[in-house]
Amino acid sequence: MPHPTMFDEADPLLSRLRTLALGFPDAAEKISHGRPAFYTARVFAYYGGSVKVDGVNQQHEQSVIVLVDPEERAALLGDDRCFVPAYLGAYGWVGVDLTDDVGWDEVGELLEASYRRTAGARRIALLDSRRP
Repeated sequence: MPHPTMFDEADPLLSRLRTLALGFPDAAEKISHGRPAFYTARVFAYYGGSVKVDGVNQQHEQSVIVLVDPEERAALLGDDRCFVPAYLGAYGWVGVDLTDDVGWDEVGELLEASYRRTAGARRIALLDSRRP
């Protein structure tokens, strides 16, 4: 049974996130569990997530879920915008709520950190070769 669509294709935050995420070498998008997922060989970011509170999922529809280094994750979780996502949180992923005034440079850095943890050496070399 397929998951229901859990995002709005016209969402401007998704559009901005999509532009950033698909800018990485070999990055592509698929729908996973009803949400946009950005990947190469493995997923490096999801748009939207949830947290379990008293056994009930609370949605964070406009958020990005990324896999970052444990030290960075600990720092992020001290920020009110960040949360431990249901299911993926146990594996080191962290969610960041997006708003209209989000710092897109920071979002780009989080995406890159997650990409680097999941993309493999060849793709990271391609990314590094694009740098001046």
